[in-house]
Amino acid sequence: MLTRVGVPVEFEAEPSAPDPKPTTLICFSHLRWNFVFQRPQHLMSRFARDLTVIYWEEPVDIGPRDTAFLQVREESSGVRVVVPHLPEGMPADAREAALGRLLDAHVSAIRGPIVAWYYTPMMLPFSKHITPDVTVYDAMDELSKFKFAPEHLLDLEQELIDRADIVFTGGSSLYEAKKDRHPSVHCFPSSVDRTHFMKARARQFEPADQEDLPLPRLGFYGVIDERFDTELLDQVAGMRPDWSFVMLGPVVKISEDDLPRRPNIHYLGGKSYEQLPAYLSGWDVALMPFAMNESTQFISPTKTPEYLAGGRPVVSTPIRDVVRHYGQLEGVKIASTAEEFVAACEDALELSRNPEGGWLAEADLMLSASSWDTTQARMAALIGDLLGTRQPGTSPALLVAAE
Repeated sequence: MLTRVGVPVEFEAEPSAPDPKPTTLICFSHLRWNFVFQRPQHLMSRFARDLTVIYWEEPVDIGPRDTAFLQVREESSGVRVVVPHLPEGMPADAREAALGRLLDAHVSAIRGPIVAWYYTPMMLPFSKHITPDVTVYDAMDELSKFKFAPEHLLDLEQELIDRADIVFTGGSSLYEAKKDRHPSVHCFPSSVDRTHFMKARARQFEPADQEDLPLPRLGFYGVIDERFDTELLDQVAGMRPDWSFVMLGPVVKISEDDLPRRPNIHYLGGKSYEQLPAYLSGWDVALMPFAMNESTQFISPTKTPEYLAGGRPVVSTPIRDVVRHYGQLEGVKIASTAEEFVAACEDALELSRNPEGGWLAEADLMLSASSWDTTQARMAALIGDLLGTRQPGTSPALLVAAE
């Protein structure tokens, strides 16, 4: 402190070397930070413990005569969320140029190593001129299979893979699809914050919009979009009118008019990550009624381990990664048709009445090997090896770049 204000100080020993410049991780994501708390939020919050993390969102339109600017806010996790604001109606090339200028201005003060982390190839055109020390492509979904996928996404993805130093995938199916497209592809399936979701195993105060719903309750939380099998939900709810089906989450890319409407289907809207255990604790069975279409071909739902950590048996359609990783568990039932789904739910209801029967202990044993802390630490170690910053014998979660 004294040396910083110009007071001369004598050292009996050799003064320590100056602190290294911190590594900055710039995460380019198509998902809003405050939309649904999932893989990007889990990982970036943990990276922010040791690195400067900038989370770059998709642009927001402003008036056509307004000046482009960046909105910057600091999250409690330490992540800096950056939201470009661009005049509406700009031609595509002008938008990319404006984004590039905003990016340059924001990163101009960075002096230490930079890690560029991409969740979407669509942000490559305005950012590929920067020269990061490491480029990461974390393929959490096969975006080209999603509804309204951009026209040039596949071409840009190949360019991103060619530029990337390392590629991560959000599940085994994605790994198999991409492992031959890059020399360093690593599978990191969905993990779980067990401590957070195990709150659901204890008695919670019922949320006001759920407390009066009749039992038994079968619930789902997540984005309700083209991956959600609305027809299956409608059929199952019609076959069991005495069951309450609780649906939590925003409706995206499909019309509200396309959602099945029955007295026993309850759409309660989006909830925060912090609220989920309270809702989950009031359910008897957790559902994953995903449609079996090209948009779900490569998904590895984060909610599978979350539901189990919350102490709830799961009923899912035969999503490949769910069957592969969890299908052998007694607490996970797989069903295709409405009739099979109802039968599986009945079996799951029996399990929920007997949590001491062994199925939950089996699930806990499997979950003990899967945590976001471990996943982030392993990713950090791989990135640290590329930066040449990980010291032998140090925690792989500690990623500090040498000057």
